[in-house]
Amino acid sequence: MDLTSKSPMKKRSLVFFLVPHFTMLPFSAAVETLRIANRMLGYSAYTWRLCSVDGEKVYSSSGIGLEVNSSLTDERRYLSGENRPNMVIVCSGIYVEEFRNKSVNAWLRETYNRGIAVGSLCTGAHVLAQAGLLNGKRCAIHWENLPGFAEAFPQAEVYADLYEVDSNLYTCAGGTASLDMMLNLIGQDFGENLVNRVCEQQLTDRVRNPHDRQRLPLRARLGVQNAKVLSIIELMENNLSEPLSLVEIADDAGLSRRQIERLFRQEMGRSPARYYLEIRLDRARHLLVQSSMPVVEVAVACGFVSASHFSKCYREVYNRSPQQERAERKLNTNTSRTGVVV
Repeated sequence: MDLTSKSPMKKRSLVFFLVPHFTMLPFSAAVETLRIANRMLGYSAYTWRLCSVDGEKVYSSSGIGLEVNSSLTDERRYLSGENRPNMVIVCSGIYVEEFRNKSVNAWLRETYNRGIAVGSLCTGAHVLAQAGLLNGKRCAIHWENLPGFAEAFPQAEVYADLYEVDSNLYTCAGGTASLDMMLNLIGQDFGENLVNRVCEQQLTDRVRNPHDRQRLPLRARLGVQNAKVLSIIELMENNLSEPLSLVEIADDAGLSRRQIERLFRQEMGRSPARYYLEIRLDRARHLLVQSSMPVVEVAVACGFVSASHFSKCYREVYNRSPQQERAERKLNTNTSRTGVVV
């Protein structure tokens, strides 16, 4: 069967913009998916180049450095010439909230305004949001970074989906989700037959829906089988900034307070109040590590009435204060910038 029959000799050029500490897995999955598509087609339908701010090598979070083909200055010049790309994808990873560059923001806005698709892998939605491209747009980001992102960019409609496509904006949660987003792109260009061929080569048994879960279902993640307990935990996770009372939870679950207490002791080994506190503190920890929100704002975002109460609870669970957590995170960030020690 002719794989190019839908759009003969169609070509798409991409720029992968590498942010320091980018995650290698989603980047590799994206590039390899495009490479395999080229192999199945028999010609280079997809071409790509790598870009960094200054045109210098960029190190991933695993310490592997990649040489790039262009700088930001080059790419801005290419926008009006024969090297103009069809798509720009921002690749980032840990410490993305530390990356702030007005020139990158201006380039991304200009790229998008010229009708070029703009996308992101892993935490790259953070960079797109900084550029103002995600206001009122649906987007996806890695679940670990979602709480901090939602607080930092309330105008963006962020979801814990594998990937989102909205108005020529492509965002994905990272990991193997970049494979799914690239398969979606290939399907748009060449149809389902090529997508299936690429999947066979990658030993991928199916193309996942963009709205599939990023994380394991609660049942698998927690090892809990009781449906009532799972529904209560889901209710708790959806109400972290304004915690529900046990009476409200009981009413929603159709159980008595005593029944809920007994179920949580049996299934979770602690009271529902304690479990609720722990998941609120877990979200607080993510915000402290991944955002620059003041501690008092983190406390409010996680349902604590005062910073002092928040600090007391945090210390009891993590054996350190929120301030110490943030200081340690800054130390780790600065250490990682000096390079990888082997």
